[in-house]
Amino acid sequence: MAAIYKISEDFYEDTFTLIALHSSLEDYALVYALNRCLKSNLKRTKFDLEIAKSGYFPIFEWRDQVNDRYYTLISNIGIKEQELVMGDLFQSQPSYSTPVLIPEYREVDYFFKVEHDEPDAEEVIFKSVLSIPRVITAYSLDANKLKSKNNLIF
Repeated sequence: MAAIYKISEDFYEDTFTLIALHSSLEDYALVYALNRCLKSNLKRTKFDLEIAKSGYFPIFEWRDQVNDRYYTLISNIGIKEQELVMGDLFQSQPSYSTPVLIPEYREVDYFFKVEHDEPDAEEVIFKSVLSIPRVITAYSLDANKLKSKNNLIF
């Protein structure tokens, strides 16, 4: 009989900063700007985050080996192809909708998740992100208070 080991929540605490970004930039342009100001190397993942009912959400990630950080940028607005009803004038053309990853923050354009162990890293990241000209605002969110926080597990 195999032994079963459980990790208590007191032992394992995932420390990360979740930043909500409001920006008029496209995802690739925002990643380029983040890479320049944070000296990072965010790249798009091979596969997008797929949530069964919602659709596909593009993800960009980078693991910083030097500072032991893991950066993830995900769009709050996804893409979902819908099938058209027969008899529609445009039945041969695909139809797309724009689902939202975190519905309670519908106005947020992107979520920037930084996993780190340093308590002062958040302030440096905020200053760098806010220095990007077309980032309107950025603020920290408490992931524990989100109703749909399971969508951020990737």
